[in-house]
Amino acid sequence: MVVLANNCDDGTEAVASALASDMPFLLRVDHHVFPAPIANAGLARRVAMACAAALAGDTGILLSTDADSVAPPNWIERNYLALANGADAVCGRVTVDHDETALIPAHLHADDALECELAGLLDRLAARLDPDPANPWPRHSEAAGASLAVTVRAFNRAGGIPALASGEDRAFVRALAHVDARIRHEPAVRVVVSGRTEGRARGGMADTIRRRLDRRDEFTDDTIEPAGDAHRRFLFRRRVRHAWASKLPSPELAAELGLARSPLVRALDAGFFGAAWANIEAQSPLLVRQRVCFVDLPREIDNARRLLSKAGEVPRPPCR
Repeated sequence: MVVLANNCDDGTEAVASALASDMPFLLRVDHHVFPAPIANAGLARRVAMACAAALAGDTGILLSTDADSVAPPNWIERNYLALANGADAVCGRVTVDHDETALIPAHLHADDALECELAGLLDRLAARLDPDPANPWPRHSEAAGASLAVTVRAFNRAGGIPALASGEDRAFVRALAHVDARIRHEPAVRVVVSGRTEGRARGGMADTIRRRLDRRDEFTDDTIEPAGDAHRRFLFRRRVRHAWASKLPSPELAAELGLARSPLVRALDAGFFGAAWANIEAQSPLLVRQRVCFVDLPREIDNARRLLSKAGEVPRPPCR
């Protein structure tokens, strides 16, 4: 086990080191004092995970969580089971501590519930239109460093944790997708995190809660898009997946994506479907992501429900 104390001044290193001799496993405690311009959660996770990967070896597995997270007794077991069932990486769900949740105003809970509902509906639509055998329903769409498990081989293939000040967890999961790692968003894997409004990680959960306490955000999370756009994206992804597998794109696919044929053919020549799809998403004017305003959430939820019904399913997404 690796504990990385990132610019800590609260005695974390001493407390963890004192426990090491009583642990039934190797406990390595590293204390890093990063210079202010690069002292961020992304670099800390990158260093900690790289250290753990070196210790675990090529056939090992890595599990990542945060200092403010509480994992249940079965957390390791449930991650391991998902990996044993064929996943290369497992994304767990994150819930906020019950007592601290009660301190968050009702209007923020209402906004979160609507945002969660739309995210769940869009993910259910994705599972319906472009199913992923490695990530069947039921599932979720979170990708948080508070609960990540990954094989060392997939970790290395994806290039490790990206060197980003924040959002490194989502960027890492995207990097895994680019190399066709089998990513399981497992509902049975959960951790509890703090609902505090004062945190060290800029752009993290504490920043978001504090900002929304002061003033409602205009837009929802940037992973959420209008239902019609998401529907189009999932249909195109399914078609591109088939074209990549066959290396024979239909003549009309490039035009419908708003691309010339040669850029599409070059993208489909990628060794991984994930890399091909990321390239096409970046180039196609039809796949430019639009944000959803909080005030538009009820309308987009209705639109998503209609699209799911058209796809032949009664929408009942899970929520927090």
